[in-house]
Amino acid sequence: MAAVLRSGRCFLLPSPVPRGLRPPGCCSGAMQEPPPLAARPGSPGPGAAVAASCLGALRFDNRALRSLPLDPSEENVPRQVPGACFSRVRPSPVQSPRLVAMSLPALALLGLEPPAAGALEELEAEAALYFSGNRLLPGAEPAAHCYCGHQFGSFAGQLGDGAAMYLGEVLSPRGERWEIQLKGAGLTPFSRQADGRKVLRSSIREFLCSEAMFHLGIPTTRAGTCVTSDSKVVRDILYDGNPKNERCTIVLRIASTFIRFGSFEIFKPTDEHTGRKGPSVNRNDIRIQMLNYVISTFYPEIQQAYSDNSVQRNAAFFREVTKRTARMVAEWQCVGFCHGVLNTDNMSIVGLTIDYGPFGFMDRYDPEHICNGSDNGGRYAYNKQPEICKWNLGKLAEALVPELPLEISELILEEEYDAEFERHYLQKMRKKLGLIHLELEDDDKLVSELLETMHLTGGDFTNTFRLLSSFSGDLDPLKLEDFLEKIAMQCASMEELKVAFRPQMDPRQLSMMLMLAQSNPQLFALIGTKANITKELERIEQFSKLQQLTAADLLSRNKRHWKEWLQKYRVRLEKERESISNADVWNAERVKIMNSNNPKYILRNYIAQNAIEAAENGDFTEVREVLKCLENPFEETEGLAAVQEDQEEEETLAAAAATCAPVASSRLPYSSKPPLWASELCVT
Repeated sequence: MAAVLRSGRCFLLPSPVPRGLRPPGCCSGAMQEPPPLAARPGSPGPGAAVAASCLGALRFDNRALRSLPLDPSEENVPRQVPGACFSRVRPSPVQSPRLVAMSLPALALLGLEPPAAGALEELEAEAALYFSGNRLLPGAEPAAHCYCGHQFGSFAGQLGDGAAMYLGEVLSPRGERWEIQLKGAGLTPFSRQADGRKVLRSSIREFLCSEAMFHLGIPTTRAGTCVTSDSKVVRDILYDGNPKNERCTIVLRIASTFIRFGSFEIFKPTDEHTGRKGPSVNRNDIRIQMLNYVISTFYPEIQQAYSDNSVQRNAAFFREVTKRTARMVAEWQCVGFCHGVLNTDNMSIVGLTIDYGPFGFMDRYDPEHICNGSDNGGRYAYNKQPEICKWNLGKLAEALVPELPLEISELILEEEYDAEFERHYLQKMRKKLGLIHLELEDDDKLVSELLETMHLTGGDFTNTFRLLSSFSGDLDPLKLEDFLEKIAMQCASMEELKVAFRPQMDPRQLSMMLMLAQSNPQLFALIGTKANITKELERIEQFSKLQQLTAADLLSRNKRHWKEWLQKYRVRLEKERESISNADVWNAERVKIMNSNNPKYILRNYIAQNAIEAAENGDFTEVREVLKCLENPFEETEGLAAVQEDQEEEETLAAAAATCAPVASSRLPYSSKPPLWASELCVT
């Protein structure tokens, strides 16, 4: 569960105006008993588009439940589920469901056409009813998937869909197969000590980020709707003994499949470190069934090419999963996305970004950025993501034994992963820098030096890349100075740096920990880590240096760093320019490619938080406006009050962000650097 917290040091955020908890067109949706699980007649034939006001006409063909073993027990209580991949469940109805937002592009995957004029209210009412779990779609067969996982490096045993429910697989008019899920629809045998519910804040974040990632061009699961209700669950947001009631909210998730690495770990024997084991130890027959199903359904070209040799087939499958995973995480790194919980149970078997919890997009570039407030050791920090995904692939390789011998899969992993990641990463970075005609050996060094400059100056990752498209490489000193002024505005202010490097430990506590590390290393290892102490000492040193620095000194230093890198960038651009005949055509192409690879809008934490707070006060408008913006991340315009981002406004916003001054929400562009209060947001 993702909880967004504010620590309360400095917040001057405009309060959203409540507009009622029931937006126009949303149904009251009294709780209704779902119909029987059997499919109903009347589904449209193949190739027929489904009218948006007729969700009940979606065509289901639930291959996963036919191909994989089902739990013979339908007892819906937390328990071990041996010898099965799915358990039948039923969504728990909620009171007065109503639509927060819907993604029409995501719903179009299912064959749903955009609603005709005047039909939007009907679609919203129907979506609230079906996608809350209050009524079951004809042909749906709700089930929860059994899987295990390594969490923060340790095997956790059986996990499974504790809050998500497979509804079935919808066949689209184009012949595509889409699994749909309800996340937050109630208890399953895998809910453990939880209640199977999700709340408004975590659901809005997952809904928006799923769609944001798709429109950024990153492989991801999709989100069709977000539906909230009057049903309440208790959550202790701050983990401080002060729980509060929050609204049950459900997200409709869409993907080709939600099978993950951890799905194959249900066969794991007792782990030597944790003493836990999978629920289906010694059931290699099920492992074979799963491999046959996954490869034939999602990798049919591999099944066809190696139909007579299962080991070669499985090796080709593992090679493709490895390469897809490497490309996926390379895409993450290029937009500054941090997943936050890269456990093996959160890794898709088809290379999709899956399970959005304590994720975050970087604002100020920091290679060691940790988006998950619970990740105290920084295992899933931004710069650790590539190696962690490789580690997770190693655990998948172990889970495929004996159907794929480990010596084969380990060799594939070493041969393919790093090479694929580096190739894709550099290819993407060249596009982000407009290096479109030449591939030079030193390009990776230029990228590394750019990131180092960004780190030294606290540059905003997204806005700095976007701004570089306006750098022409002109030698005119006045034009260079003008560009340096613009890029300096995207660097961290003195106030931002002081917040970032503020010491987090009491000096007496730090002194005690240092003494303990020397006198009793074993006890120290139980209550702290050397890395955390080292990081705290670095913070103290940086904070001390900042006390001696003036704002003018900081500006001068930042400009110097950027001038040095821009000189190298200009030389590289000149080599590009010399390789083609028409410089004007080249420059126009360069700018176009850069602006289609460097987003103007990402789902920053402060943007999500503003939308969440408005929704919690009954106003869903902001969620819908943010969604519109994220559907066009590379465009220059945005829907929020038709904001005009002229130079004067940018300077006003930059000053407000630096001083924590209040800025009316209608004047804060979604492309703005985050206000100072955003640095206090903690997602766990």
